[in-house]
Amino acid sequence: MRFVPHVLSCGIKFCMAKILVTGGCGYIGSHTIVDLIENGYEVISIDDNSRSFPNSLNGVEKITGKKVKNYKVDLKNYDETRAVFQENPDISGVIHFAALKAVGESVQVPIQYYENNIFGLINLLKCVQEFGLPDFVFSSSCTVYGNPDTIPVTETSPTKKAESPYGATKQMGEQIIQDFTNANSNSAAILLRYFNPVGAHPSTLIGEQPIGKPQNLVPVITQTAIGKLPKMFVHGTDYPTRDGSCVRDYIHVCDIAHAHTLAIRYLEAKKNKTRCDIFNLGTGDGVTVLEAIDTFEKVSGVKLNYETGPRRAGDVVAIYANNNLAVSELGWDIRYNLEDMMRTAWQWEQKIHAEEEKAKNN
Repeated sequence: MRFVPHVLSCGIKFCMAKILVTGGCGYIGSHTIVDLIENGYEVISIDDNSRSFPNSLNGVEKITGKKVKNYKVDLKNYDETRAVFQENPDISGVIHFAALKAVGESVQVPIQYYENNIFGLINLLKCVQEFGLPDFVFSSSCTVYGNPDTIPVTETSPTKKAESPYGATKQMGEQIIQDFTNANSNSAAILLRYFNPVGAHPSTLIGEQPIGKPQNLVPVITQTAIGKLPKMFVHGTDYPTRDGSCVRDYIHVCDIAHAHTLAIRYLEAKKNKTRCDIFNLGTGDGVTVLEAIDTFEKVSGVKLNYETGPRRAGDVVAIYANNNLAVSELGWDIRYNLEDMMRTAWQWEQKIHAEEEKAKNN
């Protein structure tokens, strides 16, 4: 696989605008910052580093040659959040990632998820309103569809009862933003419903680095393969799917990141803006958990130590995307396949492991 950055052909009117990325030190946030910079945008970040590492921005700088300023601010603190906007009156758009996002954890500590994900969004939108920002992009999730009646899901598929507090916060967040844009003619928004972002930047300078025990499948796979975890568990093999395990739509993080740049450009270019647009971000292919494990083993040459167990609370049976709208309206293209996703994730895990071993020996 040869890495070629997603670079838009854009005129001056689209370039050098300043974009605020919340959660910019996080997994998808850091990759999106890289894509924005590669396409001519200036970027600042807000991240309290409660679930991220500040040194991820060092990787961003090595990739892009640009140093990105991060404000270590908790979005639940309105005064500190507002101060960032006061200091940067030239912000033209916001991409909002910052949120707690582990399905299983949200079932265990729901109040923490409602407080963090909803209060932070509301404080941010207050600032968007006060400072008259025109463009807002929201990191949403396919969890808003719940257990869908039919797949693949489209943007008009009904949202069902959320299967977890995390999913509920995304449904609430979408409704808040739709109500906000309906009431504020100066602002428009895009809701990007991710499916399952995985992989790492091919440079191996940034990637997914969970704090504590990983909750998502691919870091669980790579940490098991490298020996950080003694074994992994497949949660449920009695689902009504082709091999009994859950079906998900895995999408490379760099493809997800580029969709955010396209979303900002889409909002900038619209003359008669729809107040709030929704786009699915997935490959359109459903992959079972066991198929994902098999692909990793094929790419890495490592046999995983795993066992099967009961279903996990909050998990939906199967979901994957119809992405036709993002392709046609945003001009989005998918460059990475499942093998690329697993390969880059494994290369990133090996790099992190080597750095940790070196630090132990020094």
